Amino acid sequence: MFFSNVISLASFIVLSAASCICAQTNQTIDLVVINARVATMDDSNPTCEAIAVSGDRLVAVGQNIEIKKLATDQTKVIDAQGRFLMPGFIEGHGHFLRLGESKMMLDLTQAKSWKDIVEQVEFAAAVTPPGKWIVGRGWHQDKWTTTPSPNIEGYPTHASLSKVTPNNPVLLTHASGHMDFANEYAMRLASVDSKTKDPTGGEILRNDEGRATGVFRERASGLIYSAKYRDQASGKTATSQKDYLTRAAQLASDECVRFGITSFQDAGSPFSDIEFLHTVVDNAVKPRLWVMVRDSNDNIRRLIKSTRVVGSHNNHLTVRAIKRSIDGALGAHGAWLLQPYSDLPGSRGLNTSSPDSIAQTAKLAADNDCQLCVHGIGDRANREILDIFEKQFKSMPQEQNRRWRMRQ
Repeated sequence: MFFSNVISLASFIVLSAASCICAQTNQTIDLVVINARVATMDDSNPTCEAIAVSGDRLVAVGQNIEIKKLATDQTKVIDAQGRFLMPGFIEGHGHFLRLGESKMMLDLTQAKSWKDIVEQVEFAAAVTPPGKWIVGRGWHQDKWTTTPSPNIEGYPTHASLSKVTPNNPVLLTHASGHMDFANEYAMRLASVDSKTKDPTGGEILRNDEGRATGVFRERASGLIYSAKYRDQASGKTATSQKDYLTRAAQLASDECVRFGITSFQDAGSPFSDIEFLHTVVDNAVKPRLWVMVRDSNDNIRRLIKSTRVVGSHNNHLTVRAIKRSIDGALGAHGAWLLQPYSDLPGSRGLNTSSPDSIAQTAKLAADNDCQLCVHGIGDRANREILDIFEKQFKSMPQEQNRRWRMRQ
């Protein structure tokens, strides 16, 4: 049972735990917490008053009188004064560095309308040097109190946003992470015009005249991101990039601690990010990270053996899973469906990666003792994923405990 190296006594104490034991121990006791209301999550012993910790493991729980006996002169003793103590939360699906990055951009989650977002970006543009990118995340059209006008399929067009940002490229990510909105400047940098073809697994939303409205679904967002990376790379050194990612890691870690998250399952990072995490996890990251590799099949084939690791950095970094996506999200009309959307009858969503490609990943996962985790939201997507799993499992019937998973 792991004990978090972060304790909050402001309102409750957080433990990183899976189960509890109630026993005496001969181990050196580094920490004792007494006078707490402990929820052990153990049906046979659901509550207690005190705990004892040795190193990063919880070794005993019980009543105050029992646990106090385990303390020595070197043991740190905390009086919880009746506060609630519980196991820490496990974030089951997140993106650790992206969480940190989100704290360094515009927060669009509270916007009640497209007008609110335009005003928020306009304010940012007033203090952003010309040519610098303005980025934000968290908008969701279903949360708006009014439908934007004009709109295409319920989504706004870029005109009002482009009007207030003539000197800055803008990229605003949907709350789902599966759709983006770009202004005219950003689309110009990406060379997007009426002749630009939709990439496989993506869609550029257009008006009746064939012009891009600013909405980029799924893989189409890569057109804007590629332009952004190219534009920013010219002024970015390796040192500045590392400083940026270190700041992102610190902010993500702080956010986890703030909400009592002591373990974080990162649902897909490229090999480059995983290599970086090895350099900061000892100092800048407090929660334990369980990371899925998200990269090309070619890179997975080449690098997975040397990257796969369990319990590295004092159990703070594990990399033993591979992540793929077969479709998008419902909120962005990107989930792959058997039947058309009720509010968008001309669409059944998007297949973002071919089943054949994911089948190749499945074999790589099986051959390298990795869990396979596939993003699949729509019913068609889930059918395809289950077919892939079934075929791979039948090819290796001796393996019965892979615990592969889908996101639904």
